[in-house]
Amino acid sequence: MKVSFWVRGRVYGLITAVVLITTGGAAQRAVSGEKPGAKKAQITILYDAFGKPSAMQKDWGFSALIEYGGQRILFDTGDNPDVLANNAKAKGADLSKLDFVILSHRHGDHMGGMEYLLSVNPKVKIYAPKENFGVYGFSLPSSFYRKDESLPAEQRYFDGAPPPVLKFGSAWPRANFELIDAAAEIAPGIHLISLVSDKPTTLELRELSLAIETPDGLVLVVGCSHPGIDKIVEAASTIDKHIYLIVGGFHMVVAKDPDIEKIVTGLHDGAKVDYVAPGHCTGEPTFAALRKAFGDHYLYAGLGTTIALGPTPGSPAAGSASGMDDNDPASYRALLSHSDDREEAVMAYNRE
Repeated sequence: MKVSFWVRGRVYGLITAVVLITTGGAAQRAVSGEKPGAKKAQITILYDAFGKPSAMQKDWGFSALIEYGGQRILFDTGDNPDVLANNAKAKGADLSKLDFVILSHRHGDHMGGMEYLLSVNPKVKIYAPKENFGVYGFSLPSSFYRKDESLPAEQRYFDGAPPPVLKFGSAWPRANFELIDAAAEIAPGIHLISLVSDKPTTLELRELSLAIETPDGLVLVVGCSHPGIDKIVEAASTIDKHIYLIVGGFHMVVAKDPDIEKIVTGLHDGAKVDYVAPGHCTGEPTFAALRKAFGDHYLYAGLGTTIALGPTPGSPAAGSASGMDDNDPASYRALLSHSDDREEAVMAYNRE
């Protein structure tokens, strides 16, 4: 009888071991709640000037890692490569594994981290705005300039025999740029919106925004909204009139109260946006106004926040009514004072 129990015990033990080895991954997923084959659907803020205390460093600028539908997308790179490197590592965000990158516009606080990005992922495709002689590169047919065949060869461009296309360099000559100057679907359900600012301080500045089709509506990621967050939403509505969530900078950091009220009302009552997760250059008074209007549909999006996408998008508790922690406003203002956004504000006030 004792031998029988011992044999059966050994057999059961062997069966259990085999089961654990062959199904260990599934068992671990079951414990953690992870579904087999599940894909992440979330946005993580890697760069901003406000956030809860952590190993991440606050700085003026913006960068977000979007994971959706099996795609890993970096949107903007912040202002400083060392800060981006620190924040990505602190958050466990491996930027060597990306499907592509989007640079919203040419301002330093959105592209300044490129050195770090390219050091870990030199061949990644980077979508950037196409601008005349822009920092990301440019090209023109050589027919763009008038020619005069009466001149001797040494007084003519390219000795009078220019190449068909003239290519102009970028600040990162070995980067894999694809330049965008019109709306484009760059992957199934993933769109780039291309608009040009008509504001006096950023006249002719082209900016890209990201729009992702989801079962719940359109998720819109914006960098600085120089063309106007209202115009970006209007353009996005041609893809899907249901704007589910907007994440990023609304560029109202120095806006007057009437202008803030107009935009907030337009987003909430006009466009009927479901959720907002503002950050970067949105501005403290605009944080407060959006929080008041959207209530529990206002999502805190400080540095290090991961916003889960889905029927009820979520983020950590929103903190104070301004959308910041108590110690955030002072650091936010200090970082703003050295940014491009502050320079634009000074120019705007000087005109008034």
